[in-house]
Amino acid sequence: MASAATPATGLTRVNYAFAALLIGMVGYFIFWGMGYTNGNHPTLFVLATLFGVFMAFNIGGNDVANSFGTSVGAGTLTIPQALAVAAVFEVSGAVIAGGEVTKTIRQGIVDMDALHIEPMQFVFVMMSALLAAALWLLFATKKGWPVSTTHAIIGGIVGSSVCLGFLMGGADTGMALVKWNKIGEIAMSWVLSPLLGGLMAYVLFGQIKKHVLDYNQRIETRLKELKQEKKAHKERHKLSFDTMSEAQKIDAASAMARDAQIYADADASEDMDLESDYYKGLREIETRKSEIDTYKALHQWVPLISSVGGMMIAAMLLFKGLQNLHLGLSTLHNFLIIGMIGALIWMATFIYAKTLKRKDLAKSTFLMFSWMQVFTAAGFAFSHGANDIANAIGPFAAIMDVIRTGEIGTSAPIPPVVMITFGIALITGLWFIGKEVIQTVGTNLAEMHPASGFTAELSAASVVMLASLMGLPVSSTHILVGSVLGIGLVNRNANWALMKPIGLAWVVTLPSAAVLSVLVFLGLRAVF
Repeated sequence: MASAATPATGLTRVNYAFAALLIGMVGYFIFWGMGYTNGNHPTLFVLATLFGVFMAFNIGGNDVANSFGTSVGAGTLTIPQALAVAAVFEVSGAVIAGGEVTKTIRQGIVDMDALHIEPMQFVFVMMSALLAAALWLLFATKKGWPVSTTHAIIGGIVGSSVCLGFLMGGADTGMALVKWNKIGEIAMSWVLSPLLGGLMAYVLFGQIKKHVLDYNQRIETRLKELKQEKKAHKERHKLSFDTMSEAQKIDAASAMARDAQIYADADASEDMDLESDYYKGLREIETRKSEIDTYKALHQWVPLISSVGGMMIAAMLLFKGLQNLHLGLSTLHNFLIIGMIGALIWMATFIYAKTLKRKDLAKSTFLMFSWMQVFTAAGFAFSHGANDIANAIGPFAAIMDVIRTGEIGTSAPIPPVVMITFGIALITGLWFIGKEVIQTVGTNLAEMHPASGFTAELSAASVVMLASLMGLPVSSTHILVGSVLGIGLVNRNANWALMKPIGLAWVVTLPSAAVLSVLVFLGLRAVF
Protein backbone atom coordinates (compact mmCIF):
# COMPACT_ATOMS: atom_id res chain seq x y z
CA MET A 1 0.00 0.00 0.00
CA ALA A 2 1.36 3.40 -0.94
CA SER A 3 1.94 5.68 1.99
CA ALA A 4 0.33 9.08 2.14
CA ALA A 5 2.45 12.08 1.22
CA THR A 6 4.10 13.71 4.21
CA PRO A 7 3.82 17.48 4.84
CA ALA A 8 7.51 17.80 3.99
CA THR A 9 6.91 16.11 0.64
CA GLY A 10 4.01 18.43 -0.09
CA LEU A 11 6.14 21.41 0.82
CA THR A 12 8.91 20.25 -1.45
CA ARG A 13 6.46 19.92 -4.32
CA VAL A 14 5.25 23.48 -3.75
CA ASN A 15 8.85 24.69 -3.72
CA TYR A 16 9.52 22.95 -7.02
CA ALA A 17 6.31 24.36 -8.47
CA PHE A 18 7.22 27.94 -7.56
CA ALA A 19 10.77 27.50 -8.81
CA ALA A 20 9.57 26.02 -12.09
CA LEU A 21 6.98 28.77 -12.51
CA LEU A 22 9.56 31.50 -11.96
CA ILE A 23 12.18 29.92 -14.21
CA GLY A 24 9.63 29.28 -16.94
CA MET A 25 8.26 32.81 -16.79
CA VAL A 26 11.71 34.39 -16.81
CA GLY A 27 12.68 32.22 -19.76
CA TYR A 28 9.59 33.28 -21.68
CA PHE A 29 10.18 36.93 -20.77
CA ILE A 30 13.74 36.83 -22.07
CA PHE A 31 12.50 35.26 -25.29
CA TRP A 32 9.82 37.93 -25.63
CA GLY A 33 12.18 40.69 -24.61
CA MET A 34 14.70 39.86 -27.30
CA GLY A 35 12.09 40.74 -29.86
CA TYR A 36 10.83 43.75 -27.92
CA THR A 37 14.31 45.26 -27.67
CA ASN A 38 15.04 44.45 -31.34
CA GLY A 39 17.91 42.19 -30.33
CA ASN A 40 19.95 45.13 -29.03
CA HIS A 41 22.62 44.30 -26.45
CA PRO A 42 21.28 40.78 -25.74
CA THR A 43 23.81 39.96 -23.03
CA LEU A 44 23.10 43.20 -21.22
CA PHE A 45 19.35 42.68 -21.53
CA VAL A 46 19.53 39.17 -20.06
CA LEU A 47 21.71 40.39 -17.20
CA ALA A 48 19.40 43.34 -16.50
CA THR A 49 16.42 40.97 -16.50
CA LEU A 50 18.10 38.73 -13.93
CA PHE A 51 18.93 41.76 -11.77
CA GLY A 52 15.35 43.04 -11.97
CA VAL A 53 13.79 39.67 -11.21
CA PHE A 54 16.22 39.19 -8.33
CA MET A 55 15.15 42.57 -6.96
CA ALA A 56 11.46 41.69 -7.25
CA PHE A 57 12.17 38.34 -5.56
CA ASN A 58 13.70 40.11 -2.57
CA ILE A 59 10.95 42.72 -2.43
CA GLY A 60 8.59 39.78 -1.99
CA GLY A 61 10.80 38.27 0.70
CA ASN A 62 11.13 41.48 2.71
CA ASP A 63 8.67 44.24 1.88
CA VAL A 64 5.69 42.10 0.92
CA ALA A 65 6.49 39.76 3.80
CA ASN A 66 6.35 42.57 6.33
CA SER A 67 3.19 43.87 4.65
CA PHE A 68 1.42 40.58 5.34
CA GLY A 69 3.13 39.92 8.64
CA THR A 70 0.23 41.38 10.62
CA SER A 71 -2.33 39.27 8.75
CA VAL A 72 -0.38 36.04 9.14
CA GLY A 73 0.69 36.83 12.71
CA ALA A 74 -2.90 37.53 13.75
CA GLY A 75 -4.02 34.20 12.32
CA THR A 76 -6.26 35.84 9.71
CA LEU A 77 -4.37 34.60 6.66
CA THR A 78 -2.18 31.60 6.05
CA ILE A 79 0.98 31.87 3.94
CA PRO A 80 -0.76 30.43 0.83
CA GLN A 81 -3.66 32.86 1.29
CA ALA A 82 -1.22 35.74 1.68
CA LEU A 83 0.38 34.62 -1.58
CA ALA A 84 -2.97 34.78 -3.36
CA VAL A 85 -3.77 38.25 -2.05
CA ALA A 86 -0.28 39.45 -2.93
CA ALA A 87 -0.48 38.06 -6.44
CA VAL A 88 -3.73 39.84 -7.26
CA PHE A 89 -3.64 43.11 -5.33
CA GLU A 90 0.08 43.92 -5.28
CA VAL A 91 0.36 43.70 -9.06
CA SER A 92 -2.96 45.50 -9.57
CA GLY A 93 -1.76 48.36 -7.38
CA ALA A 94 1.44 48.71 -9.35
CA VAL A 95 -0.35 48.65 -12.71
CA ILE A 96 -3.20 50.98 -11.81
CA ALA A 97 -1.72 53.39 -9.29
CA GLY A 98 2.06 53.18 -9.36
CA GLY A 99 2.86 55.60 -12.14
CA GLU A 100 3.64 58.71 -10.12
CA VAL A 101 6.00 56.95 -7.73
CA THR A 102 7.86 55.37 -10.64
CA LYS A 103 8.32 58.81 -12.12
CA THR A 104 9.79 60.14 -8.89
CA ILE A 105 12.33 57.31 -8.65
CA ARG A 106 13.36 57.48 -12.29
CA GLN A 107 13.37 61.23 -12.81
CA GLY A 108 13.33 62.92 -9.45
CA ILE A 109 16.44 61.53 -7.72
CA VAL A 110 19.19 61.89 -10.31
CA ASP A 111 19.53 64.99 -12.50
CA MET A 112 20.38 63.56 -15.90
CA ASP A 113 20.73 67.08 -17.31
CA ALA A 114 23.59 67.96 -14.99
CA LEU A 115 26.03 66.41 -17.46
CA HIS A 116 25.89 64.48 -20.69
CA ILE A 117 25.33 60.81 -19.92
CA GLU A 118 25.54 58.10 -22.51
CA PRO A 119 22.54 55.73 -22.68
CA MET A 120 24.65 52.73 -21.66
CA GLN A 121 25.99 54.65 -18.68
CA PHE A 122 22.41 55.26 -17.59
CA VAL A 123 21.73 51.53 -17.97
CA PHE A 124 24.73 50.70 -15.80
CA VAL A 125 23.48 53.15 -13.14
CA MET A 126 20.06 51.49 -12.97
CA MET A 127 21.42 47.94 -13.15
CA SER A 128 23.85 48.66 -10.33
CA ALA A 129 21.06 50.11 -8.22
CA LEU A 130 18.86 47.05 -8.78
CA LEU A 131 21.53 44.49 -7.88
CA ALA A 132 22.84 46.47 -4.91
CA ALA A 133 19.36 46.96 -3.46
CA ALA A 134 18.55 43.28 -4.01
CA LEU A 135 21.71 42.09 -2.25
CA TRP A 136 21.07 44.30 0.78
CA LEU A 137 17.43 43.19 0.94
CA LEU A 138 18.50 39.54 0.82
CA PHE A 139 20.93 40.07 3.71
CA ALA A 140 18.33 41.91 5.81
CA THR A 141 15.66 39.31 5.04
CA LYS A 142 17.87 36.47 6.25
CA LYS A 143 18.36 38.44 9.48
CA GLY A 144 14.60 38.91 9.81
CA TRP A 145 14.88 42.70 9.56
CA PRO A 146 12.04 44.53 7.81
CA VAL A 147 13.86 47.25 5.86
CA SER A 148 12.83 49.67 3.17
CA THR A 149 13.14 48.75 -0.49
CA THR A 150 12.69 52.45 -1.19
CA HIS A 151 15.76 53.29 0.89
CA ALA A 152 17.69 50.53 -0.84
CA ILE A 153 16.86 51.45 -4.44
CA ILE A 154 17.38 55.17 -3.89
CA GLY A 155 20.68 54.48 -2.13
CA GLY A 156 21.68 52.30 -5.08
CA ILE A 157 20.79 54.99 -7.64
CA VAL A 158 22.59 57.67 -5.66
CA GLY A 159 25.71 55.53 -5.19
CA SER A 160 26.15 54.56 -8.84
CA SER A 161 25.24 58.07 -10.05
CA VAL A 162 27.79 59.74 -7.78
CA CYS A 163 30.39 57.21 -8.91
CA LEU A 164 29.64 57.97 -12.57
CA GLY A 165 29.82 61.70 -11.98
CA PHE A 166 33.10 61.32 -10.13
CA LEU A 167 34.62 59.32 -12.98
CA MET A 168 33.44 61.86 -15.57
CA GLY A 169 34.26 65.12 -13.87
CA GLY A 170 35.47 64.71 -10.31
CA ALA A 171 33.84 64.95 -6.91
CA ASP A 172 31.96 68.18 -7.63
CA THR A 173 30.41 66.71 -10.74
CA GLY A 174 29.45 63.54 -8.93
CA MET A 175 27.72 65.38 -6.14
CA ALA A 176 25.96 67.70 -8.59
CA LEU A 177 24.38 64.76 -10.40
CA VAL A 178 22.15 63.95 -7.43
CA LYS A 179 19.12 66.10 -6.60
CA TRP A 180 19.93 66.45 -2.93
CA ASN A 181 16.87 68.57 -2.26
CA LYS A 182 14.73 65.60 -3.32
CA ILE A 183 16.76 63.35 -1.05
CA GLY A 184 16.06 65.77 1.78
CA GLU A 185 12.33 65.76 1.07
CA ILE A 186 12.27 61.97 0.94
CA ALA A 187 14.34 61.73 4.14
CA MET A 188 11.82 63.96 5.88
CA SER A 189 9.02 61.69 4.73
CA TRP A 190 10.91 58.71 6.13
CA VAL A 191 10.88 60.35 9.54
CA LEU A 192 7.28 61.49 9.36
CA SER A 193 5.78 58.32 7.86
CA PRO A 194 6.38 55.96 10.83
CA LEU A 195 5.29 58.71 13.21
CA LEU A 196 2.08 59.25 11.24
CA GLY A 197 1.48 55.52 10.95
CA GLY A 198 2.11 55.05 14.68
CA LEU A 199 -0.10 58.00 15.66
CA MET A 200 -2.99 56.89 13.45
CA ALA A 201 -2.77 53.32 14.71
CA TYR A 202 -2.47 54.48 18.33
CA VAL A 203 -5.61 56.61 18.13
CA LEU A 204 -7.66 54.13 16.10
CA PHE A 205 -6.71 51.05 18.08
CA GLY A 206 -7.15 52.96 21.33
CA GLN A 207 -10.80 53.49 20.43
CA ILE A 208 -11.27 49.89 19.27
CA LYS A 209 -9.70 48.58 22.46
CA LYS A 210 -11.83 50.87 24.64
CA HIS A 211 -15.20 50.30 22.98
CA VAL A 212 -14.84 46.71 21.77
CA LEU A 213 -12.02 44.62 23.24
CA ASP A 214 -12.06 46.01 26.79
CA TYR A 215 -15.87 46.03 26.84
CA ASN A 216 -15.99 42.40 25.73
CA GLN A 217 -13.40 41.48 28.35
CA ARG A 218 -15.47 43.14 31.10
CA ILE A 219 -18.58 41.34 29.87
CA GLU A 220 -16.82 37.98 29.77
CA THR A 221 -15.49 38.56 33.28
CA ARG A 222 -18.99 39.40 34.51
CA LEU A 223 -20.45 36.33 32.81
CA LYS A 224 -17.80 34.12 34.40
CA GLU A 225 -18.60 35.66 37.79
CA LEU A 226 -22.30 34.91 37.32
CA LYS A 227 -21.44 31.37 36.27
CA GLN A 228 -19.36 30.90 39.40
CA GLU A 229 -22.13 32.46 41.48
CA LYS A 230 -24.62 30.01 39.96
CA LYS A 231 -22.31 27.13 40.76
CA ALA A 232 -21.85 28.34 44.32
CA HIS A 233 -25.62 28.72 44.69
CA LYS A 234 -26.11 25.09 43.67
CA GLU A 235 -23.47 23.92 46.12
CA ARG A 236 -25.02 25.92 48.98
CA HIS A 237 -28.43 24.45 48.21
CA LYS A 238 -27.00 20.92 48.22
CA LEU A 239 -25.38 21.47 51.60
CA SER A 240 -28.56 23.01 52.96
CA PHE A 241 -30.66 20.16 51.58
CA ASP A 242 -28.40 17.58 53.23
CA THR A 243 -28.97 19.16 56.66
CA MET A 244 -32.79 18.99 56.38
CA SER A 245 -34.98 16.45 58.08
CA GLU A 246 -36.73 13.83 56.01
CA ALA A 247 -40.03 15.75 56.17
CA GLN A 248 -38.32 18.98 55.14
CA LYS A 249 -36.58 17.19 52.25
CA ILE A 250 -39.91 15.89 50.98
CA ASP A 251 -41.50 19.37 51.12
CA ALA A 252 -38.46 20.96 49.48
CA ALA A 253 -38.30 18.31 46.75
CA SER A 254 -42.01 18.77 45.97
CA ALA A 255 -41.61 22.56 45.75
CA MET A 256 -38.55 22.19 43.51
CA ALA A 257 -40.40 19.75 41.24
CA ARG A 258 -43.21 22.29 40.72
CA ASP A 259 -40.71 25.11 40.25
CA ALA A 260 -38.73 23.06 37.74
CA GLN A 261 -41.77 22.94 35.44
CA ILE A 262 -42.34 26.68 35.81
CA TYR A 263 -38.64 27.47 35.35
CA ALA A 264 -38.47 25.39 32.18
CA ASP A 265 -41.06 27.72 30.67
CA ALA A 266 -39.09 30.93 30.26
CA ASP A 267 -42.18 33.08 29.73
CA ALA A 268 -44.08 31.66 32.68
CA SER A 269 -41.14 31.93 35.07
CA GLU A 270 -41.14 35.70 34.72
CA ASP A 271 -44.69 36.07 35.97
CA MET A 272 -45.39 33.09 38.23
CA ASP A 273 -44.19 32.88 41.79
CA LEU A 274 -41.59 30.30 42.62
CA GLU A 275 -41.78 28.40 45.91
CA SER A 276 -38.25 27.10 46.43
CA ASP A 277 -35.29 29.22 47.45
CA TYR A 278 -33.18 27.28 44.95
CA TYR A 279 -35.14 28.34 41.87
CA LYS A 280 -35.71 31.82 43.24
CA GLY A 281 -31.96 32.22 43.46
CA LEU A 282 -31.45 30.82 39.95
CA ARG A 283 -34.03 33.20 38.50
CA GLU A 284 -32.39 36.16 40.21
CA ILE A 285 -29.01 35.23 38.75
CA GLU A 286 -30.50 34.65 35.28
CA THR A 287 -32.31 38.00 35.49
CA ARG A 288 -29.04 39.81 36.14
CA LYS A 289 -27.42 37.85 33.28
CA SER A 290 -30.21 38.81 30.87
CA GLU A 291 -29.73 42.50 31.71
CA ILE A 292 -26.17 42.37 30.35
CA ASP A 293 -25.93 43.49 26.73
CA THR A 294 -23.32 40.91 25.79
CA TYR A 295 -23.08 41.75 22.09
CA LYS A 296 -23.38 45.52 22.38
CA ALA A 297 -19.90 46.17 20.98
CA LEU A 298 -20.36 43.76 18.07
CA HIS A 299 -23.72 45.30 17.18
CA GLN A 300 -22.92 48.98 17.66
CA TRP A 301 -19.21 49.60 17.29
CA VAL A 302 -17.87 46.89 14.99
CA PRO A 303 -20.25 47.70 12.08
CA LEU A 304 -19.34 51.39 12.44
CA ILE A 305 -15.60 50.64 12.50
CA SER A 306 -15.95 48.30 9.55
CA SER A 307 -17.92 50.90 7.62
CA VAL A 308 -15.35 53.65 8.24
CA GLY A 309 -12.52 51.31 7.21
CA GLY A 310 -14.36 50.32 4.03
CA MET A 311 -15.00 53.95 3.13
CA MET A 312 -11.33 54.82 3.63
CA ILE A 313 -10.24 51.97 1.35
CA ALA A 314 -12.89 52.96 -1.21
CA ALA A 315 -11.72 56.58 -1.12
CA MET A 316 -8.15 55.47 -1.79
CA LEU A 317 -9.26 53.45 -4.78
CA LEU A 318 -11.56 56.09 -6.26
CA PHE A 319 -9.43 59.17 -5.75
CA LYS A 320 -6.10 57.54 -6.54
CA GLY A 321 -6.09 53.99 -7.76
CA LEU A 322 -8.86 54.12 -10.35
CA GLN A 323 -8.39 57.64 -11.64
CA ASN A 324 -6.13 56.36 -14.40
CA LEU A 325 -9.07 54.41 -15.81
CA HIS A 326 -10.84 57.68 -16.65
CA LEU A 327 -14.24 56.59 -15.40
CA GLY A 328 -15.61 60.11 -15.74
CA LEU A 329 -16.74 60.32 -12.11
CA SER A 330 -16.99 63.73 -10.48
CA THR A 331 -16.00 64.38 -6.90
CA LEU A 332 -19.68 64.27 -5.93
CA HIS A 333 -20.07 60.89 -7.64
CA ASN A 334 -17.06 59.54 -5.78
CA PHE A 335 -18.39 60.68 -2.41
CA LEU A 336 -21.80 59.19 -3.15
CA ILE A 337 -20.18 55.86 -4.07
CA ILE A 338 -18.10 55.97 -0.91
CA GLY A 339 -21.23 56.64 1.13
CA MET A 340 -23.09 53.74 -0.48
CA ILE A 341 -20.16 51.39 0.13
CA GLY A 342 -20.02 52.48 3.76
CA ALA A 343 -23.76 51.90 4.21
CA LEU A 344 -23.61 48.46 2.58
CA ILE A 345 -20.65 47.41 4.72
CA TRP A 346 -22.41 48.63 7.87
CA MET A 347 -25.57 46.68 7.06
CA ALA A 348 -23.67 43.53 6.07
CA THR A 349 -21.51 43.64 9.20
CA PHE A 350 -24.51 44.26 11.46
CA ILE A 351 -26.47 41.37 9.98
CA TYR A 352 -23.41 39.12 10.24
CA ALA A 353 -22.98 40.14 13.89
CA LYS A 354 -26.58 39.12 14.58
CA THR A 355 -25.88 35.60 13.31
CA LEU A 356 -23.09 35.21 15.89
CA LYS A 357 -25.31 35.93 18.91
CA ARG A 358 -25.30 32.41 20.30
CA LYS A 359 -21.57 31.85 19.80
CA ASP A 360 -18.64 32.51 22.11
CA LEU A 361 -18.05 36.26 22.42
CA ALA A 362 -14.26 36.11 22.05
CA LYS A 363 -14.50 33.80 19.04
CA SER A 364 -17.17 36.00 17.48
CA THR A 365 -14.99 39.10 17.90
CA PHE A 366 -11.98 37.27 16.46
CA LEU A 367 -14.04 36.08 13.48
CA MET A 368 -15.52 39.49 12.67
CA PHE A 369 -12.21 41.32 12.78
CA SER A 370 -10.65 38.51 10.74
CA TRP A 371 -13.12 39.20 7.95
CA MET A 372 -12.44 42.91 8.23
CA GLN A 373 -8.70 42.32 8.13
CA VAL A 374 -9.04 40.36 4.89
CA PHE A 375 -10.31 43.52 3.21
CA THR A 376 -7.73 45.79 4.82
CA ALA A 377 -5.01 43.32 3.83
CA ALA A 378 -6.22 43.59 0.25
CA GLY A 379 -6.31 47.39 0.50
CA PHE A 380 -2.82 47.54 1.94
CA ALA A 381 -1.56 45.15 -0.73
CA PHE A 382 -2.97 47.45 -3.40
CA SER A 383 -1.40 50.53 -1.83
CA HIS A 384 1.89 48.69 -1.32
CA GLY A 385 1.92 47.66 -4.96
CA ALA A 386 1.24 51.24 -6.01
CA ASN A 387 4.19 52.47 -4.00
CA ASP A 388 6.89 49.81 -3.79
CA ILE A 389 6.73 47.38 -6.70
CA ALA A 390 7.70 50.39 -8.78
CA ASN A 391 11.07 50.20 -7.01
CA ALA A 392 11.91 47.19 -9.17
CA ILE A 393 9.77 47.81 -12.23
CA GLY A 394 10.60 51.50 -12.63
CA PRO A 395 14.39 51.18 -13.02
CA PHE A 396 14.04 48.03 -15.12
CA ALA A 397 11.48 49.66 -17.41
CA ALA A 398 13.94 52.49 -17.91
CA ILE A 399 16.73 50.02 -18.71
CA MET A 400 14.61 48.10 -21.20
CA ASP A 401 13.48 51.31 -22.91
CA VAL A 402 17.05 52.52 -23.35
CA ILE A 403 18.14 49.15 -24.77
CA ARG A 404 15.19 49.20 -27.16
CA THR A 405 15.47 52.81 -28.37
CA GLY A 406 19.10 53.67 -27.70
CA GLU A 407 17.98 56.87 -25.99
CA ILE A 408 17.19 58.02 -22.46
CA GLY A 409 13.50 58.88 -22.55
CA THR A 410 11.41 60.85 -20.10
CA SER A 411 9.01 57.96 -19.78
CA ALA A 412 9.02 54.28 -20.51
CA PRO A 413 6.10 51.97 -21.26
CA ILE A 414 5.60 48.98 -19.00
CA PRO A 415 4.28 46.02 -21.03
CA PRO A 416 1.91 43.66 -19.18
CA VAL A 417 4.38 40.78 -19.46
CA VAL A 418 6.81 42.78 -17.33
CA MET A 419 4.23 43.13 -14.58
CA ILE A 420 3.35 39.44 -14.72
CA THR A 421 6.99 38.33 -14.60
CA PHE A 422 7.90 40.61 -11.72
CA GLY A 423 4.68 39.73 -9.91
CA ILE A 424 5.56 36.02 -10.07
CA ALA A 425 9.07 36.81 -8.83
CA LEU A 426 7.55 38.80 -5.98
CA ILE A 427 5.24 36.07 -4.69
CA THR A 428 7.98 33.47 -5.17
CA GLY A 429 10.27 35.54 -2.96
CA LEU A 430 7.50 35.81 -0.37
CA TRP A 431 7.15 32.03 -0.35
CA PHE A 432 10.84 31.11 -0.18
CA ILE A 433 12.42 33.71 2.11
CA GLY A 434 9.61 35.75 3.66
CA LYS A 435 8.91 33.71 6.79
CA GLU A 436 11.51 35.39 9.04
CA VAL A 437 10.26 38.89 8.31
CA ILE A 438 6.64 37.77 8.69
CA GLN A 439 7.47 36.46 12.15
CA THR A 440 9.25 39.69 13.10
CA VAL A 441 6.39 41.98 12.10
CA GLY A 442 3.50 39.67 12.91
CA THR A 443 4.68 38.21 16.21
CA ASN A 444 7.91 39.58 17.63
CA LEU A 445 7.34 43.36 17.53
CA ALA A 446 3.95 43.23 19.26
CA GLU A 447 1.26 40.67 19.91
CA MET A 448 -1.23 40.62 17.06
CA HIS A 449 -4.99 40.09 17.12
CA PRO A 450 -7.23 40.48 14.05
CA ALA A 451 -8.42 43.76 15.59
CA SER A 452 -4.86 45.09 15.94
CA GLY A 453 -3.88 43.68 12.54
CA PHE A 454 -6.88 45.41 10.99
CA THR A 455 -5.84 48.67 12.62
CA ALA A 456 -2.20 48.41 11.56
CA GLU A 457 -3.02 47.63 7.95
CA LEU A 458 -5.70 50.31 7.66
CA SER A 459 -3.44 52.95 9.21
CA ALA A 460 -0.47 51.99 7.05
CA ALA A 461 -2.54 51.81 3.86
CA SER A 462 -3.93 55.29 4.49
CA VAL A 463 -0.50 56.86 4.91
CA VAL A 464 1.05 54.93 2.01
CA MET A 465 -1.75 55.83 -0.41
CA LEU A 466 -1.53 59.48 0.60
CA ALA A 467 2.18 59.39 -0.18
CA SER A 468 1.54 57.64 -3.48
CA LEU A 469 -1.01 60.33 -4.37
CA MET A 470 1.68 62.94 -3.79
CA GLY A 471 4.21 61.00 -5.86
CA LEU A 472 6.53 60.62 -2.87
CA PRO A 473 8.29 57.24 -2.45
CA VAL A 474 7.92 56.76 1.29
CA SER A 475 8.79 53.56 3.06
CA SER A 476 5.78 51.34 3.63
CA THR A 477 8.00 49.32 5.96
CA HIS A 478 8.57 52.27 8.27
CA ILE A 479 4.88 53.11 8.19
CA LEU A 480 3.73 49.58 9.02
CA VAL A 481 6.34 49.07 11.73
CA GLY A 482 5.30 52.43 13.19
CA SER A 483 1.67 51.28 13.15
CA VAL A 484 2.55 48.00 14.88
CA LEU A 485 4.52 49.87 17.55
CA GLY A 486 1.59 52.29 17.99
CA ILE A 487 -0.60 49.29 18.76
CA GLY A 488 2.09 47.93 21.04
CA LEU A 489 2.00 51.22 22.97
CA VAL A 490 -1.72 50.82 23.51
CA ASN A 491 -1.33 47.21 24.65
CA ARG A 492 1.96 47.96 26.47
CA ASN A 493 3.70 45.02 24.83
CA ALA A 494 5.87 46.70 22.18
CA ASN A 495 9.25 44.97 21.81
CA TRP A 496 11.56 47.99 21.89
CA ALA A 497 14.64 45.77 22.25
CA LEU A 498 13.96 44.29 18.82
CA MET A 499 13.70 47.80 17.38
CA LYS A 500 17.40 48.44 18.09
CA PRO A 501 18.78 46.18 15.30
CA ILE A 502 15.86 47.10 13.05
CA GLY A 503 16.47 50.82 13.60
CA LEU A 504 20.17 50.35 12.90
CA ALA A 505 19.30 48.48 9.70
CA TRP A 506 17.08 51.38 8.67
CA VAL A 507 19.95 53.83 9.16
CA VAL A 508 22.53 51.83 7.22
CA THR A 509 20.25 50.69 4.39
CA LEU A 510 20.81 53.70 2.15
CA PRO A 511 24.61 53.97 2.59
CA SER A 512 25.04 50.18 2.37
CA ALA A 513 23.10 50.05 -0.89
CA ALA A 514 25.08 53.04 -2.17
CA VAL A 515 28.44 51.36 -1.47
CA LEU A 516 27.30 48.08 -3.05
CA SER A 517 26.02 49.98 -6.06
CA VAL A 518 29.39 51.67 -6.56
CA LEU A 519 31.12 48.26 -6.58
CA VAL A 520 28.60 46.79 -9.02
CA PHE A 521 28.84 49.86 -11.26
CA LEU A 522 32.60 49.63 -11.45
CA GLY A 523 32.32 45.91 -12.22
CA LEU A 524 29.85 46.50 -15.07
CA ARG A 525 32.05 49.20 -16.58
CA ALA A 526 35.03 46.87 -16.41
CA VAL A 527 33.17 43.99 -18.09
CA PHE A 528 31.20 45.95 -20.70
